Amino acid sequence: MSIQDKKQIVLTLDAGGTNFVFSAMQGGKMIVDPYRLPSNGDNLEQSLQNILEGFNHVIKELGDRKPEAISFAFPGPADYPNGIIGDLNNLPGYRGGVALGPMLQHHFGIPAFINNDGDLYAYGEAIGGLLPEMNAMLEANGSEKRYKNIIGITLGTGLGGGIVSNGNLHIGDNSMGGEIWLMPSKVLDHINAEEASCIRAVQKFYKEYSGVDNAELTPKDIFEIAKGEQEGDKASAQKAFDTLGENLGDVLCTLGTTIDALVVIGGGLSGAAELFMPSVLKEMRSKYNHGEDRLVAEVFDLTNEDEKASFVKNNQHEIKVPFTDHVVMYDASPKIGVGVSKIGTSEAISLGAYAYAVSQLEQ
Repeated sequence: MSIQDKKQIVLTLDAGGTNFVFSAMQGGKMIVDPYRLPSNGDNLEQSLQNILEGFNHVIKELGDRKPEAISFAFPGPADYPNGIIGDLNNLPGYRGGVALGPMLQHHFGIPAFINNDGDLYAYGEAIGGLLPEMNAMLEANGSEKRYKNIIGITLGTGLGGGIVSNGNLHIGDNSMGGEIWLMPSKVLDHINAEEASCIRAVQKFYKEYSGVDNAELTPKDIFEIAKGEQEGDKASAQKAFDTLGENLGDVLCTLGTTIDALVVIGGGLSGAAELFMPSVLKEMRSKYNHGEDRLVAEVFDLTNEDEKASFVKNNQHEIKVPFTDHVVMYDASPKIGVGVSKIGTSEAISLGAYAYAVSQLEQ
């Protein structure tokens, strides 16, 4: 049964540093208008009261329809399986361990599932995004090849990530699987990768390359400068996105050798993929100094229709089983595809939260 056929109703929360947005999902779709309350992140008691109030409002809007679970993404660090939130930078009132999941379960009498946003983004793309899209195209081309793993990347305020392996979230023993932001940066000396692949990185690089110190310039402004749609140093703007892409490509090479999966990029900066994707692919296709490829698999740009067609092409052929009359199918062309989210980051996170709750309820 597809996620669209699921009947369970799940309460959802989009938890930001400024606002909390509450709703409910059924069959992978929102069924209640979003309800907003301030996060009050510097005041723990008020913040928790707002969470209770928000979910109570949604339950009232549901009327006779009964929710079976609560599921949402919340910033880390956290002990996600046990619903305990650690010390948060963007919600400073959360300190010393806050048992948010147990509080919600006690108050509403239904299971409460909390996960990392990067994890749920990857899970949403695995359920209703890039993963099923590519598998459907492979099937349509007569290929028996199916992808079961995906790496989700979120480019925005930070560099987030999530991993789905064989249909399951890779959370890790300490709820820290997929913390890719802490990987080393290729382009900055002894600094984590996030500092070279996020919003502030684009601003930092443009300032350095152009010599223009304008704190009001957003990544959108720098994107438009690179496109020639706004006045500014066009070459420096493009170089800023090139540097971001080179750094991200290096991260994806490391992930590709360990996870071996499709890659899907989301987050606010994914809208500028046309500027940074060429340098991502160049890095992933690069060689070490002694001549070996950085990746065994061939890398394909899934934002390019020609490359996507090559990626889903059926390359299987028959080979004979020695000393028998039997043949088997063999594909000697390992491939990794890198794409950009079509369903959107927020929708993917919500879909991931819903699907995760349903999977837990059905176990």
